[in-house]
Amino acid sequence: MEIKSALDKLFALHNFGVKLGLENIQAFLDKIGNPQNKLKTFHIAGSNGKGSTASFITSILIQAGYKVGLYTSPHFVKFNERIIVNGKLIPDKFITDFINKHEQYIDENKLTFFEVTTALAFEYFLSQKVDFAVIETGLGGRLDATNVIKNPLACVITSISLEHTNILGDKISLIANEKGGIIKNNSKVFVGKLSSEADEVIEKICKEKNAKLIRVEDYLIEKNGKVELYSEEINLEDWFIPLQGKHQRYNAALATLTVAKTLLIDDPKVIYDGLKNVIKNSLIQGRYEIVSNNPKIILDSAHNPAGMNVFISEFLKEKNKYRETFLLFSALKDKDIASMIKIIDNNFDKVFVTEINYERREEPENIIKLFEENNIKAELITDKKSFLLNYIKEKSDNCLVITGSMYLIGEIKSILNEIKT
Repeated sequence: MEIKSALDKLFALHNFGVKLGLENIQAFLDKIGNPQNKLKTFHIAGSNGKGSTASFITSILIQAGYKVGLYTSPHFVKFNERIIVNGKLIPDKFITDFINKHEQYIDENKLTFFEVTTALAFEYFLSQKVDFAVIETGLGGRLDATNVIKNPLACVITSISLEHTNILGDKISLIANEKGGIIKNNSKVFVGKLSSEADEVIEKICKEKNAKLIRVEDYLIEKNGKVELYSEEINLEDWFIPLQGKHQRYNAALATLTVAKTLLIDDPKVIYDGLKNVIKNSLIQGRYEIVSNNPKIILDSAHNPAGMNVFISEFLKEKNKYRETFLLFSALKDKDIASMIKIIDNNFDKVFVTEINYERREEPENIIKLFEENNIKAELITDKKSFLLNYIKEKSDNCLVITGSMYLIGEIKSILNEIKT
């Protein structure tokens, strides 16, 4: 089996949908020797910011001289982006060999795409003898396939907002309970800026599990538009990150606090270089990512109301630089699209809606109706490549924003790569 056949096999497992529960994944891990139990892990959940925070943690650890595995989802262009070690993607051969070896078991037990991918990540990290593995949850936390981790070095919860309400619940307290499910007995728990309702739930879980709760807000000072962090181990004052937006400074501060208090890393150069080199060390993409300056194209992974709110507030700081602003939007049907559209409001001169090649997509016609209900005219784009080519040819002082789903960002990145070659 070659890599294409292996990935076709893997992607076909999407047909089994999302199965919340640990029985299947745990049985599979039992079969392959429970690699996850032999790893030192940082386990990260959150509605927004978990990928960025995981990337900052990874980058700091790499700058400290460690070999670090990073597991995130989804990928943008290539599946291998989900599993990296010190900035290098998992090789095709390891993926192929893993699928070949376990194909019969996967078929017989109807494992899902995410269950197999999670087991693959654990096995690869063990084979690479990583010092640490930074593991991002897929959906929720309590019943997420990654929650087979028994004794993480640290549990990190970045943010909690309404998302996947059909699966996780329609109240912040219910979603907080699901995210808090990654908290283990006697663990260290680091949290970002949470609402009082969410914080109350997380604090209760920590007390029940005798876990130490550490809030990043207790160590932050905000003044003159700057975010500074002061802890017993490290101070962040005049620091640089290549990811745009104040929210990314919160993510970076949370990552710094997590690493400093978990491993007692207190070398300012290690921390500062880790934050500065996050893109190189973690290969993070799609966070207010500028992929073209003339004309301007911005890709952002905002996929829920909280994320969209952050993006729009950041975008409005530079909107007046452009003659016209355009939005290309799509989303998955299990997202609160109506609320995202309310936040988008009339902040773009033209709005375009397109289709995502993914089974959980919302149909473009339904999204257009939601825009119209908010008195926003939206136009359907069926050929994304032609749309991008026409926009790029203009070489104007306009700006095109592409957001609403990480899956849309991935498709756009693939098209842009085709155009460049």
